[in-house]
Amino acid sequence: MAVCARLCGGGQSRGGRRRQQRKGPAEAAGAAAESEPDTDPEEERIEGPPAAPARCSLLELPPELLVEIFASLPGTDLPSLAQVCTKFRRILNTDTIWRRRCREEYGVCENLRKLEITGVSCRDVYAKLLHRYRHILGLWQPDIGPYGGLLNVVVDGLFIIGWMYLPPHDPHVDDPMRFKPLFRIHLMERKSATVECMYGHKGPHNGHIQIVKKDEFSTKCNQTDHHRMSGGRQEEFRTWLREEWGRTLEDIFHEHMQELILMKFIYTSQYDNCLTYRRIYLPPRRPDDLIKPGLFKGTYGSHGLEIVMLSFHGKCAKGTKITGDPNIPAGQQTVEIDLMHRIQLPDVENLRNFNELSRIILEVREQVRQEQQQQEGQEEGQEQPVAAAARGAEGGGGTEKSVEAVGGVSRAAPEPAPSEAGQPFVLPAGVISRNEDYPRTCRMCFYGTGLIAGHGFTSPERTPGIFILFDEDRFGFIWLELKSFSLYSRIKATFQNAEPPSPEAFDEMLKNIQSLTT
Repeated sequence: MAVCARLCGGGQSRGGRRRQQRKGPAEAAGAAAESEPDTDPEEERIEGPPAAPARCSLLELPPELLVEIFASLPGTDLPSLAQVCTKFRRILNTDTIWRRRCREEYGVCENLRKLEITGVSCRDVYAKLLHRYRHILGLWQPDIGPYGGLLNVVVDGLFIIGWMYLPPHDPHVDDPMRFKPLFRIHLMERKSATVECMYGHKGPHNGHIQIVKKDEFSTKCNQTDHHRMSGGRQEEFRTWLREEWGRTLEDIFHEHMQELILMKFIYTSQYDNCLTYRRIYLPPRRPDDLIKPGLFKGTYGSHGLEIVMLSFHGKCAKGTKITGDPNIPAGQQTVEIDLMHRIQLPDVENLRNFNELSRIILEVREQVRQEQQQQEGQEEGQEQPVAAAARGAEGGGGTEKSVEAVGGVSRAAPEPAPSEAGQPFVLPAGVISRNEDYPRTCRMCFYGTGLIAGHGFTSPERTPGIFILFDEDRFGFIWLELKSFSLYSRIKATFQNAEPPSPEAFDEMLKNIQSLTT
């Protein structure tokens, strides 16, 4: 707006003119006398200073140039500009300006000229659809008890659509993600945007969206009868089973797995697309990260495939569940990788022996435990240096001896980015894997812990395991106590409006989604 003021003729130049006008007749005459040339006029024209350029007011510019200038400004600034004068307000009714704002700010690539047929202007699309619902664009986690989910709200043509992302059918972890629409918003007439529920198999129907606050919104279906099927709950269950698992109940022979599937259907179908969503961010990337952080699909035994977010936090990495199950619900930290303790695997023949791998992992766990005790002792010593010194004197130097012994244990520093060279890898005998098509070479391994619990997240505990990095897009984890192997594969979809405003905001988000299920 300051630029506009100067172009309109404001600023110091205008003040200068006012000061000149206040001069009296005598001063004016003196100034005129001083300005009379006492040299050759031709010489003055050659050597004299150039005349100041005439200033042009923004109001004097042709309308087509003003359209170009206004179209380059953020759409949120244009309402203030319209209050300057009648001419600006009239020019801001030009659809060319708003068509460009829709394209540059929200990526609308549709031919917006088609809107003229329906009587909806590009300004209506910007103000009543895109700008009004801008706060719900991005990634969200629905509150569906322990199951969670991943919703991506995007601008799709002249619609805003909420796509629910679903993992591929178990156990095909490398297959692409599946997705289905849960709701859409579009502008049917100039009055207001229309919200439609897309749940069920009878097409779009009346819905409602309430933006609770910046990072939370809720959806409601106003016609839940559209979710019902003529064959009743049995038909609804079989249809859901085909979509969710890609098979029929007769194909699933494991009784426990049948119970888990039926339980999930009963629990999730009761919501009828009336859900509350909380914003989630993709993890920020740092130069020293082991691999690019992000979202991965992982195998979780009878629970099928689940979505996990891998993030790096200095000396450790965390895998947080975006979708979950009755044992470990969404939001919980399923695995934690200790990047300070790298594990060197034995040769392939010894690796096939589960007892050998177990021995290596438990040795590292003991090393970690001793280091934690040493660190706690040092912290206590810093808080109470006098008492610590007295205990050391009474123990005859035993404290120093303990520190020296622990310090002799090798500790790996955080590794740089892994090289392409790998070492042979095979699962030990007796380790259960849902997917036998895992990589046969790995780059490096680290000690880690995995979270296990009983049904209903009872008696949760962290148990030792090993993190195996296969390549940039795949990693695995062996749960020592369960004798189970989980394979994770990167979700390669591109997500917009998902970057955290700061690393602190991302850490706060992790705490929030974990606290909801604790």
